[in-house]
Amino acid sequence: MKYFIIFFSAFLLVACKKEQQGSQNAASADSSNIVKDSTATDLSSKKIAVETFPFPSEIKECSCYFAKSKADFLDEKYIYADDAGKTAYMKLDGKRIALNLISSSDMEVDEELSKEIENDDYKISVKGKKIKGEEALLFEGILTIEKPDGTVVKMPIYGECGC
Repeated sequence: MKYFIIFFSAFLLVACKKEQQGSQNAASADSSNIVKDSTATDLSSKKIAVETFPFPSEIKECSCYFAKSKADFLDEKYIYADDAGKTAYMKLDGKRIALNLISSSDMEVDEELSKEIENDDYKISVKGKKIKGEEALLFEGILTIEKPDGTVVKMPIYGECGC
C-alpha cells in the first residue's frame, strides 16, 4: 500500500508538470499571435489617406487646384489647392491642413509645373505638364507625398492653374 501511494503521487506530479508545460506553450503561442497582429496593424497604418475637399474659401485670386482624375476635377472633388503664392491646402489622414509653399516654378521650363510643399509631417511634390492653355492652364502630372517615417504615396493628378 505504501508503494502504491508513492507511485500514485509520482504519477500525479508528472501529470501536473506536463499540463503546466502545455498551458505555457499555449500562452507563448497566443503571445506570438498578438505580436504578429500588431505588426500587421503597424504596416497598414503606414498609408497616407488623401481625401477630397471643397475649394478653399481662403483662396481669393490666382490658384492651382488638382483632383485625382479629370472626372473628379469636373465634379469638383479636389485633393490639392494653392493660392499660387504662399499656401497649399490638402486633406491628409482625415485632417484639412495648410502647408507652406517652399518653391513653385509655374511654366518656367518646357511648359512644366513644379511645386514643393512641406511642414513637419509631410513633404509634397507636384510635377505636371501643360495639356491645354486658354484663360486657365490645364495640367496632368504626379503628386508625391512623403512622411518622415519613409512612407511615400504617388498619385496622378489633373487640374488647372489660373487667375
